[in-house]
Amino acid sequence: MAFVDSATIEITSGKGGDGIIAFRREPFTPMGGPYGGDGGRGGDVIFVADEGLRTLMDFRYNRHFKAKNGQNGGTKGMTGASAENRYVKVPTGTTVIDDETGMIMADMTKHGEEFTVARGGRGGRGNMKFATPANPAPEVSENGEPGQVLKIRLELKVLADVGLVGYPSAGKSTFLSVVTAAKPKIAAYHFTTIDPNLGMVRLEDDRSFAIADLPGLIEGASEGVGLGLRFLKHVSRTKVILHFVDMSQDSGIDVPPFQAFLNIRNEMESYDPTILDKPTIVVATKMDLPESSDNLVEFKKELQENGFTDFEVAEISSATNKGVRELLLKTADMIDNAPDAEEVVVEGGEVLYKFEDDNDRTKFTIEADPESPDGWLIVGGPIEKLWKMTNKNSQEAVLRFGRQLRSFGIEEALREAGAQDGDEVRINNSDFIFEFDD
Repeated sequence: MAFVDSATIEITSGKGGDGIIAFRREPFTPMGGPYGGDGGRGGDVIFVADEGLRTLMDFRYNRHFKAKNGQNGGTKGMTGASAENRYVKVPTGTTVIDDETGMIMADMTKHGEEFTVARGGRGGRGNMKFATPANPAPEVSENGEPGQVLKIRLELKVLADVGLVGYPSAGKSTFLSVVTAAKPKIAAYHFTTIDPNLGMVRLEDDRSFAIADLPGLIEGASEGVGLGLRFLKHVSRTKVILHFVDMSQDSGIDVPPFQAFLNIRNEMESYDPTILDKPTIVVATKMDLPESSDNLVEFKKELQENGFTDFEVAEISSATNKGVRELLLKTADMIDNAPDAEEVVVEGGEVLYKFEDDNDRTKFTIEADPESPDGWLIVGGPIEKLWKMTNKNSQEAVLRFGRQLRSFGIEEALREAGAQDGDEVRINNSDFIFEFDD
């Protein structure tokens, strides 16, 4: 199965059911009064984190997820049935982003965690709810509230305790195949690994941890060169980094070990400086080959001369298993003392959630209507939603909508915009037109 770590999808929650206009008509019950029930609530769209998934492949071909609508109300004051919620499974490690604003909505890091992406619309009210002493038999009802329509971007960052980084052909995939049951592709050419590979390590002391073999980096990766950003976003999730440096220089990449070490660190810093704060072990690989020992001596010397005195250098050969067990034990100790994996945060140190007040009557604008030379458009979420919830088959409901517009301050806003007597005014995204009377 192909590894897919990003997808853009459309989410639509369910519309609320319509309220109805009905009257009680029973023998021996004169003037029975209104009897129309409310509509049921529309279904929510809810994401559920599932550790059994490791890719967003399911979202490549299925890009629309819609919850069902609530049922309409019934006579005898019966409320329509609410719709069932739509549950959508996503891999753990998925970040949910509003594609239009770029706002992070949720970070799904725990198995079974749920996040309501779009809430279903409430049911419209039946005419029973509009009865007053002044109007005991109203012929007014509401349509159900429209569901939310959102364009969502999903980004998957692999959840692993340890991330293997380094130049292509530095020995990462071979190491993974030796210490875990994973079977990554290994070949004598660069960028053999084009997708993250995961494996589980279990030690004799019953400790275990997950390793991610991530696609090799090259200079310019933070700007998209090579596999670039596809790799870098995954390393930000790991607790510990094993930085592989090929000491044999037989991989065909003409970059000295210390320069290769610097290049990788520079790319990680360019992408996210906090990555360099993660506990790191420098792993000198392919130590079974002839020139590796001499290159390692020079590499350690350059580390000291350039101020990298805090790094521990582990010498291994995956081909002979030299140093592999010792490296795994050191890695497990480092994981035990490492902070939790990165959580998505924004300024202020907390995940930012914003909920717009859909009922704020001041949120509208007056614009010139491009379809009419002397026309005006009323643009605003609350007003447009109110029109959608108005029962157009009821004259009393339409008149009520007109009174609500007046209470919003529409007349004053039109006057300030320059509207004249007789100008046509239209609600945006509708065919409802009325004449302005100053």
